[in-house]
Amino acid sequence: MQFKDYYETLGVPRDASADQIKKAFRRLARKYHPDVSKEPNAELRMKEINEANAVLSDPEKRAAYDALGSGHAAGEEFRPPPNWDAGFEFSGPGFGGADAGDFSDFFAELFGRMGQARHAGGRGARMRGEDHHARILLDVEDAWRGSQQRITLRVPKVDDQGRVTLETRTLDVQIPAGVREGQLIRLAGQGSPATEQGPAGDLYLEVHFKPHPRFRIDGRDLVMELPLAPWEAALGAVVPVVLPDGKTLKIRAPPGAQTGGQLVVRGKGVPGDPPGDLMLNLRVVLPPADTPRARELYESMARELNFDPRAAAGG
Repeated sequence: MQFKDYYETLGVPRDASADQIKKAFRRLARKYHPDVSKEPNAELRMKEINEANAVLSDPEKRAAYDALGSGHAAGEEFRPPPNWDAGFEFSGPGFGGADAGDFSDFFAELFGRMGQARHAGGRGARMRGEDHHARILLDVEDAWRGSQQRITLRVPKVDDQGRVTLETRTLDVQIPAGVREGQLIRLAGQGSPATEQGPAGDLYLEVHFKPHPRFRIDGRDLVMELPLAPWEAALGAVVPVVLPDGKTLKIRAPPGAQTGGQLVVRGKGVPGDPPGDLMLNLRVVLPPADTPRARELYESMARELNFDPRAAAGG
């Protein structure tokens, strides 16, 4: 996927005001609108201009785009990093499915999800303030035991000169034990204030997890690797497994365990009703032959076991 420089498309500087962006869009629309333009590529150019304007005329999308796109040039190969938009607070319905599909893959990749976490206000919604949403990143341990977290969100604002700035606000949030990937945490009254005499909107925090060196959560299941020494795998053994809350389980690995096998421990995954399972992916780890004694033991095994792994695998 190629990076799109929306400022270059509209011919405005990166610090352009909202008024400058509006004027640039109108000027280009008069030149390239397919109904009036004589340019041979008018339809394609107008689509690019509309896409750039959809981002740069929206303070929230523009702030997120600026934070992500700094240092990238138009046309270079580009992939947004995972959870790049975490910590941005957005309002409004944004672009979903069909709307995002009207523009490029670049646009859809960046903004196609925006607004999907928003909830309607229900009865009397016109009297309520607008709901906001934000994606937050948590440690796996927070999903396991629950915690009190101080969350800092970046909120795009337009200053008196019509330029987009980022303000921050900090909230103390109770993370419930057993929270799932993609789950929404509702903070009542933390969205936009009502324009009339009604309640403020709500803020919905969409939960995602930071990469962890040992654990991965799949729904309510906890997935991790269980390394085994060759003798543990061959003979069977009871081995310790440390869970995210620091507690240790004693797991029995059966004789003849192989790399690629899996053990499932029911009910020992993420807490909940019902709790998830613990999924242990087995990996046999060979000790290094880095001492004379270790080499001697390997050489003894080679002589006495008479084992051909290729023949055992049917090769």
